[in-house]
Amino acid sequence: MTKQENVLIIGACGQLGTELTVALRKMYGEKHVVATDIHCADESFKQQGIFEELNALDGQRMAELVNRYQITQIYHLAAMLSAKGEQNPLFAWKLNMESLLNVLEIAREKKLHKVYFPSSIGVFGFDTPKQNTPQQTIINPTTIYGISKQAGEHWCSYYFQKFGVDARCLRYPGLISYNALPGGGTTDYAVDIYYKALEQGTYECFLTEDTYLPMMYMPDAVKGTLDLMHAPAEQIKTRTGYNLAAISFSPKEITKAIQTHIPEFSISYKPDGRQQIADSWPDSINDAEARADWGWQHQYDLQTMTEDMLVNLKKKVVLV
Repeated sequence: MTKQENVLIIGACGQLGTELTVALRKMYGEKHVVATDIHCADESFKQQGIFEELNALDGQRMAELVNRYQITQIYHLAAMLSAKGEQNPLFAWKLNMESLLNVLEIAREKKLHKVYFPSSIGVFGFDTPKQNTPQQTIINPTTIYGISKQAGEHWCSYYFQKFGVDARCLRYPGLISYNALPGGGTTDYAVDIYYKALEQGTYECFLTEDTYLPMMYMPDAVKGTLDLMHAPAEQIKTRTGYNLAAISFSPKEITKAIQTHIPEFSISYKPDGRQQIADSWPDSINDAEARADWGWQHQYDLQTMTEDMLVNLKKKVVLV
């Protein structure tokens, strides 16, 4: 009989964490999924299952929770994202690196079944091919966020090769969701623009109109994460980070998609420091290895995502 899996989610109140927590609770049962974060403003989320406060830098507290709940898998989602990380690079490095090492050491000591670590297109840089960026390529990140994600990928690979820790990793594009507000990333405009379209009818974008970035709707990101984590170990051939792709678009193109539903919506452009970060990232991603190794397939394009975003956000925001 297969042993019951008990899952610890670190950073559960973030943009990805809130939706991944719901999916994991449906999969394993509420009593077997422990959501944690350093703070969580959403009281209803905290009450939907087991919730514990956890500073990801507190390895002792993390180990205590692993012992108390007999944890077998950790999803480590806590991180400082790209734009915020540039405002406080030393703390971003400390948070992003030390928290991961806490997770990997606990996984090694407790012989946990699996560890999940999210990476990002932030690992790429100006030297990386911009179009159809391959899995194996030049990786030369320009932000502390990207540097820490690149290092994290290699720590995961090291713990797998050296200690047998089954650590798995995806390089996410920009993630778009109607459930949680963005958390300080360069791709966050593609979430905020939907809110502004409904609340104000106009949006001032911090990127130029023709800045293409790889993006993904949150249901696809959750699906991809779970597909990876539930694939047989022998199918996982990349132990740094798998490229993961769905759609790529520019602010001009997402504006046109929104105007299909809200014709009066308008946009203006005032690029800031985030433009340089975006310019260092690819326009599109080649994820052929993820599709070949464990069967990844995305479901949403720009049009279907836009329709679903607006339908769901209308239930949340005050319309203009």
